[in-house]
Parts: sequence; C-alpha cells; structure tokens
Amino acid sequence: MTNTNEMIKYAEQKCKKSNAKLTPKRKQVLTGLINSNKAISAYELADYCNQYFDDKFPIMTIYRILEFLEEESLVHKLQTSNKYVACAHIACDHEHLVPQFLICHECQKVKEIHINKNIVNELNDNVEQAGFSMISPQLEINCLCSDCKPLQ
Repeated sequence: MTNTNEMIKYAEQKCKKSNAKLTPKRKQVLTGLINSNKAISAYELADYCNQYFDDKFPIMTIYRILEFLEEESLVHKLQTSNKYVACAHIACDHEHLVPQFLICHECQKVKEIHINKNIVNELNDNVEQAGFSMISPQLEINCLCSDCKPLQ
C-alpha cells in the first residue's frame, strides 16, 4: 500500500505532465481526502484543513481546489451525496476503465472499482433506446461493507 506522501508525489508528477501545479493548499486538500477512509464533503475538508494546517481555508477555496483536483483526475465527486474521494489510482500510470463506486450505507466507506467498457457501452445503448443521453457512466452503488454487514 502506498503512503500519503508517496501518493502526493505521484499526484505532483501527474500534474506536472499536464502543465498544472499542485500548490501547497491543493496538496493539503488532497491529503485530507487520501487520509479519509470515507467520502467527505467540502465542508468536512475545510474543517480538516483548518484543524491540521496553519492556514484558514474558506469554503470557496476548497471548492475551487476540488474542481482542479477533479480536472486532474486525482479525486472523484460522488453525485448522489455531493461528497468527494481521492482516486484509488493516483499512483498508476496506465489508463483505467470507467470508475464505479461501492458506498457503504452504514459507515460511508467507499471502494472504487471499474467495469468493462463493453458494459458501459451496453448501458449507453439501453439509455439511448429509452430516449435519454448518458451524461456520465459513473455508477454509485449503495452497499454494505464487510465491516457493517450483519453476520448470517
């Protein structure tokens, strides 16, 4: 498992490749997401940053940073809860399939998985046959993690 400092170094390299800069504040917000074991809101991130770093983080700054981190594919926004998670593949150099998120209904822990592009294409075909257009193939599945699942 890669530690937080290594993840930040990989994130810096990814940003450098796209001629973007991972500023100290951006690193701090990303650190908060990496260290969280669940999806967290922008307000929770602001609280984290205000608690652990000397700087104050206005909520609009957090939102701008999250937008940047999303554009750099370092974080994902969960649409159903309006919360954010660090990408599970920051340290990877290869292209990934479409991310899918398993979200524990009890503890809010999130696991990022991927599904085959053929499945996404089939879903898109079904969406179009129903008279709709897919905006995003991202799926968020409400689950119970193994820690929260009742013993049977």
